[in-house]
This record gives sequence, C-alpha cells and structure tokens, in this order.
Amino acid sequence: MPINVLLVDDHAVLRDGLSNIISLEEDMEVVGQASSGAEALSMIEELQPDVVLMDINMPGMSGVEAIRRIRAKDQKVAVLVLTMFDRDEYLYESIRAGATGYLLKDAPSSDVIDAIRSASRGESTLHPVMARKLLDNISGGKKTDRGSNEDSLTPRELDVLNLMVKGLSNKEIAEQLFISDKTVKIHVSNILKKLQVKSRSQAIIYAIQHELVLLD
Repeated sequence: MPINVLLVDDHAVLRDGLSNIISLEEDMEVVGQASSGAEALSMIEELQPDVVLMDINMPGMSGVEAIRRIRAKDQKVAVLVLTMFDRDEYLYESIRAGATGYLLKDAPSSDVIDAIRSASRGESTLHPVMARKLLDNISGGKKTDRGSNEDSLTPRELDVLNLMVKGLSNKEIAEQLFISDKTVKIHVSNILKKLQVKSRSQAIIYAIQHELVLLD
C-alpha cells in the first residue's frame, strides 16, 4: 500500500510542486491538498492520510493548532512540519503539539521524501539547523510528574537521557558520569526501549513533548 500524503500549505504553487515530486515515488500518493489548517482538519477523516506535510504560518488556524487537533482526532496520523521558519518557538510548539518531525523548506527534495517515509514508520526527522537549535537550548531540568513510560526510567537512565539531549556522545556521557562506554550503551538501549523510540532524535523529541527536560 502506498503512503498516503496530505499537503497543507497556503501557497498553491508550493503544494503543486511538492505533489509533483511526491507523485514520482512509487510508494507514495498525494491524496489531497489543503490551503489552511481548518481545511486540513475537515479532510482528515475522509482521506485518512498516513502523513500530513504541514506548514506552520497560515491564515486562520495556525499549523501548530492544526497539528494539535489532528493528533487529538487521529493518533495514527503522522504530521511532518515543512516551513521556512527556523524560530525556536515554532520548533518547540510543533513538537509539543505532536509533530513527528520538523523540516525547513530549503531542505533537498530527497530529504523531504526520506522524512515522509520515516514519518510513516513512526520515526522522527529534524532539519540539521533545528536539531542544533534544540540541543543548544536544552538545560538539565526534569519534570517530576511523569507518565508510565518515563516512570520506568531509573535515576541513572534519566541522567543519561539528559546528557543525550544535550548532544553528548556515549564516550562523553561515560566520562561525565564516571562509568564505562559499555554501561552507557546499555543505558541508552534501555532508554530507547522504555520510551518506545528507535533513535536518539526520537528520544529528544519525546523528552520535549513530555517535558522531561526544561528549555532555556
């Protein structure tokens, strides 16, 4: 079955361009186009897309609010942000609203295609610029009121998670916590398993969405 994609952007030329690019892929199909968040919401149930490619700054309902409502309506739909705005607040608000990833419009078309495939598998993608911003603004705070997945993390795993989201490598984490590289690898593996994510970038996004870390 092809990956069904819904395009949401108030610029028709951009939507048509993306549609042409996506339609070249044998495993993807553009099932609809929307010019606003409100229009996208009205199309979700009928079109049942696997991935929504969403702009942020649109007339009327913002992309962030549209993401929040789409995710509330159907948790199976992955929403991938594609925008020209690299502002920190858009990144954090989008992720907290439930976005699977965040790309800038200067990204190569191949990156957008790869991100759609990743989103359909439940994986996360961050534009390199936004990933750097994310890591630069992470502080060490932790939220005390956590959900069941986070509650299963040990205090040491929480320490490792906070150093992961600061961008430290396994070797650097080992040096800071005075443990072996092998022990760090075990902790990282356990963290990914307990949070039910597949990569470090997904762990970062999960940590922000569930407020496991505080942002400056």
